[in-house]
Amino acid sequence: MKRAHGSSTAHVHPEAGVDGRFVLDVRELPTYGFGHRSLMWWSTMGLMLIEGTVFAIGVMMYFYLRSVAPAWPMGAKRPDLFWGTLNTIVLIASLVPNQFAKRAAEREDRRRARIWLVVCLVGAFVFLVIRAFEFASLNVSWYTNAYGSVVWLLLGLHTTHLITDTVDTAVLAVLLFTGPLEGKRFVDVSENALYWYFVVLSWLPIYAVIYWTPRY
Repeated sequence: MKRAHGSSTAHVHPEAGVDGRFVLDVRELPTYGFGHRSLMWWSTMGLMLIEGTVFAIGVMMYFYLRSVAPAWPMGAKRPDLFWGTLNTIVLIASLVPNQFAKRAAEREDRRRARIWLVVCLVGAFVFLVIRAFEFASLNVSWYTNAYGSVVWLLLGLHTTHLITDTVDTAVLAVLLFTGPLEGKRFVDVSENALYWYFVVLSWLPIYAVIYWTPRY
């Protein structure tokens, strides 16, 4: 089957088959679509729902431990603000090239999609480097006590999601540069951008919990 060009609406005509029964000619129907018309979109939404629930459980654990602890943080200094705040700024700024990559993919503009994917990839690597300094600035080890364990858990969970999306972005960038390129890869780029929104937005409450809750 081929994708219909110029319009997302294909005309489907009933035709008589060899046995006299009517069949539908679907050769002009698109083989992929964007947004809710894509199975990948629904898969991504389900993934975000599951992973968002995991983040919520981690945050609940944090506040439960805080409610039963005599002091918070437990036997440790409060985490330094600089690296976590810097990373938050980098993440928010990454939404701009991410949106441009999504828009280029949905227009099936391969050249612009490649450019913005590379920019997104550079931003992700910068974030990962800063994240290493973040772990060092928590002022507690994961094995020190319950406070250290839950803080490292929250930061580690988000870092895992960041790494997986960075790898996915790198693979898509390679495919866009090397080819041959199937049209459905533009859908992958669009859904990858959607997932990056989740990575950014899920970080904001985690950042507030890790860095600001101990200060109140």
